[in-house]
Amino acid sequence: MERSKIIFGNRIADRDYRKACRQKEKFIRKYGDDSGRPYYFKAVENPVLAPLGVKTLVLTDEPGLQLPENAVIVGNIRMGYGHYRISMAIASAAHALGYAPYWLDLNSFPETTATKIISGQNDLYSLGSRISQYSRLFNKFVWEPINYEGFRKLTYNVGDQKNAELMAPLLRSLPKDVPYVATHVWPAQAAVHAGFTHVVNAIPDNWPMALHLSEGSIHTVQTPSAWLGYKMLRGMDKKRQLKPMPRGSLFDVGHYVDHEFVENIEADCAARLKRMEEGAPRRYLLSIGGAGAQQKLFEDIIRHLLPQVQAGKVTLLINTGDHFDVWDSIVSHIPALRSVAETHFDNYEAARAFIEKGEGLRGVQVFCHRDIFAAVYVTNLLMRACDVLLTKPGELSFYPVPKLMIHRVGGHEMWGAIRAAEVGDGTYECEKTEEVLAMLDEITDGDEVLPALCRSILRAKNAGIYNGAYEAVKLAVGK
Repeated sequence: MERSKIIFGNRIADRDYRKACRQKEKFIRKYGDDSGRPYYFKAVENPVLAPLGVKTLVLTDEPGLQLPENAVIVGNIRMGYGHYRISMAIASAAHALGYAPYWLDLNSFPETTATKIISGQNDLYSLGSRISQYSRLFNKFVWEPINYEGFRKLTYNVGDQKNAELMAPLLRSLPKDVPYVATHVWPAQAAVHAGFTHVVNAIPDNWPMALHLSEGSIHTVQTPSAWLGYKMLRGMDKKRQLKPMPRGSLFDVGHYVDHEFVENIEADCAARLKRMEEGAPRRYLLSIGGAGAQQKLFEDIIRHLLPQVQAGKVTLLINTGDHFDVWDSIVSHIPALRSVAETHFDNYEAARAFIEKGEGLRGVQVFCHRDIFAAVYVTNLLMRACDVLLTKPGELSFYPVPKLMIHRVGGHEMWGAIRAAEVGDGTYECEKTEEVLAMLDEITDGDEVLPALCRSILRAKNAGIYNGAYEAVKLAVGK
């Protein structure tokens, strides 16, 4: 019996399996089938991630890639920024533990079937994210149900498993025994189908969904509630009680956080409290995601804070990633920004030096880089330098930085905000603009919220909550 007809001992109905097979055939007709084509890789330097010891795997015409004994492959996809950021955390932890991380993005090879499939799905997800922010009916009746219950169904995983078979040929030439950590389920499934033997599937979301299952890999989650939900395959079939995941297939490792964050938590929190005590402007970081789904909310926030920026009470740090059009749109809607904003565009080394020096973090500082690695990592740098991060409850929910949680994009994300609120390193989810602005005013004018968030971060570090990236790597290498 084929693997995807049974998932963790739970038989899938023949009609659901046939539907998955039809979907695979549809993808073959649309994107092709390159299973007969050989793919080879070479490792190249990654200028942005070089401090983390990262090399990027790119396609080449000739075989001959030799990976060192301490190699760890970080399998990922460019889909928004979240999976890249988690991959950076895994790579950072691997480097800190003495391993050599190799970056493998299955969405970066346009000539392959794998990338064509992933890019097509990514375009659909980004479109849905944007529409959900402008249409309440679409959000209520389509987007939230898909993200909260649709992706949760075990039958959804069958389709993904079949589609991932079309991604496996890309990995065929790589050594199958190399430790491999995937930060999205498709690279994990592709590696399992390709015969890899040491695959860790680092699940990002705090809401258990069958979407994230990759039988044959070791699954890791970031929270105890996610562990128990996945263990019991909670709610993944409404008509029957499913058999649980077997022993040894699932681990609660803690939050996936970069080594640079973890080792500097005390110093970064102390710097925040010192700035508050000295009356320095409160530093707010607005990181606008790849889909640009919440632009209107960010514009409302900027309008609210601009007078306080001009009064010297607030510093605004804005990263629009690799989306110059988003910044152009914001400025067109808020013309006053044009005369007060200082821009840092397409010069990563200069931007990094400016952020790390810290002295110029006043007024409105805007960052944007066409290079995707710089676009993502600038937010990592700014998180350490800011006082409070404003973010939807996605992957940034789990980072050790004080967070003001704005409205989610997709129902599954609410559980990221719940986790942050319970750990205490972030606020509850502020679902309305008025709630966000009121929380901002309290943090700016008061002296209780920011210290409380910092205290919770320190407690969480002492409890090992931010050690997930290290633990995922250890599982991959067998330690």
